Amino acid sequence: MWAAGALVLLALPFYLDRFWLQAGLFAMAAAIGAIGLNLLTGAAGQLSLGHAFFLAVGAYGYCVFAGESTGSQIGLALPTWLAAVLAVLVSGVAGGLFSPVAGRLRGAYLGIATLALIFIGQHVLFNARDVTGGFNGRDVPPLSLFGLTFDDAEVVVAAVPFGSSEKLWYAGLLLLLGSGLFARGVLRGRPGRALNALRDHQVAAGVIGVPVARYRGAVFVLSSMYAGIAGVLLALVFQRTVPDYFGMALSLEYLAMIVIGGLGSVGGAVVGAVFVSLLPQLLTRYSDVLPLVSDPGSGGVAPGEASRYLYGAAVVAVVLFLPGGLTSIAARRIRTTPREKR
Repeated sequence: MWAAGALVLLALPFYLDRFWLQAGLFAMAAAIGAIGLNLLTGAAGQLSLGHAFFLAVGAYGYCVFAGESTGSQIGLALPTWLAAVLAVLVSGVAGGLFSPVAGRLRGAYLGIATLALIFIGQHVLFNARDVTGGFNGRDVPPLSLFGLTFDDAEVVVAAVPFGSSEKLWYAGLLLLLGSGLFARGVLRGRPGRALNALRDHQVAAGVIGVPVARYRGAVFVLSSMYAGIAGVLLALVFQRTVPDYFGMALSLEYLAMIVIGGLGSVGGAVVGAVFVSLLPQLLTRYSDVLPLVSDPGSGGVAPGEASRYLYGAAVVAVVLFLPGGLTSIAARRIRTTPREKR
């Protein structure tokens, strides 16, 4: 089944149009960011409402490092692959600067503290026009790697023209695979056991020798770097960064992803990210045939609002009836199937 699923994912760019490929890329970027937040919130029990801030750092960091200087904007014109790496590192540095706070706060107190990052980030994005482009944002230089440029210049592969979406599809798959495997290794190793101990009982974790502040700060930095990777991928897919996207609503969406999919699980983060990120795009695509859903200002519910209602209801349903998230359904089937056979 894993091999068949991998083959299907590799073959999709040959058969899907641009809309579905971009929707898939948004889901991949969301899944990477959700994995990072799940390490922080699901595994370590640290509530963060500032995840969108670190996505913005990754996205705009890439634009600054890779872009060229103009009369109104600053750019360093570095090789784009190096710009992507530096953008992720800068996201980690931003998380590191906040890690002393994250290492000493927990629960709602940390959530309120991280909420301040959203307000600070929005102020900077709108007013630091030399760096961010202000309200209109700034263009995103296409990624170039090993002589291949991930732009709209078509490259014919097996009689199929590959544009930016087709090329980025495989880059997104590699990033998602690497991010998922790394996070899975962290959760299954000694750091994962230490993080779970912090989540379940902080005092007991400290008694058995877990350095509480250091682990909390480290997982916050790691989560920030995951958000930076997601921000770079989102910027490459959007091809333009705008401040409005990186607001409070985006942070809430990421919290909804990990709750719906399953806290503390890499697979849960991916499933929740796919659900939350694809829902508004599907509603927009099929708004003309869905009841009560229509274009904004036409009398019905806008697709974006309808999607928030639906995944908000999904969060309530999961909390009440399925605490382990959607992935717990598959886990139950795996546990019960051998018993039924016996």
